[in-house]
Amino acid sequence: MQDICAVPLVQRLAAMLDRDPGDFSVGAPLPRGWHVAMFNAPTPQARLRLDGLAGLGVTLPDLGLPRVMAAGRRTTWHDDIVIGAAVRRESRIANVVEKQGRSGRFAIVTIEHRISADALALVEEQDYVMREPDPGSSVAAAPAAQPRPALTERSLVPDETMLLRYCAITYNAHRIHYDLPYATGVEGYPALVVNGGIPILALLELYRQEARREPGHAVLRNLAPLFCGQTMRLCANPSDQGWQLWAEDDGGRVAVEMTVT
Repeated sequence: MQDICAVPLVQRLAAMLDRDPGDFSVGAPLPRGWHVAMFNAPTPQARLRLDGLAGLGVTLPDLGLPRVMAAGRRTTWHDDIVIGAAVRRESRIANVVEKQGRSGRFAIVTIEHRISADALALVEEQDYVMREPDPGSSVAAAPAAQPRPALTERSLVPDETMLLRYCAITYNAHRIHYDLPYATGVEGYPALVVNGGIPILALLELYRQEARREPGHAVLRNLAPLFCGQTMRLCANPSDQGWQLWAEDDGGRVAVEMTVT
């Protein structure tokens, strides 16, 4: 798949993150992690899944498991992408593991992406969990937890506007992020689900501010959904193994955790 690291797209993402769009122009390096704005397939309307999910770079296997959620990601950067450059991505399904859990049958699908410009820029493995249809019961809320101590922390409240802008930038039609009757009535969530990329981008911004460098390798896990309108606590601690970063919901529950080196 081919794309252009286009200035307008980069500037829109900068604006969503409250960074000055004027700081990003042709020839400047793309902040690492912002590649999510590219390679979003123009899936024809008739080929969207019932939940609105478009292509992920490959065709997901037909396992009779219609619900899809991002579970984790491992990214290694080899070089920077230059804004304005032509880029390409090679994608493949690296692994499919079917399992049986307390909530029923599910599968973990791992997709590998290799993104290059003049040379290899990054390799990323993304894990997705595919689940059975929701039986109609609401998603149970996890009990509140004691917040972890953090050297540095910020707060962010993702609202409907932020979710809409992120969906527009990434061409994301997954209905759990904008269709409230679907998110609550069909998938059983208490509110719109925050796009998984929003806390990831926010944590990488926090890392850049505190470490004063770009990441070389990042490993993250999505542990629980975050919901629209709720305060998100963004936290960071340096360690001998790299920076430990995480996002908590308003009950102190860790929703996303990340190690960056």
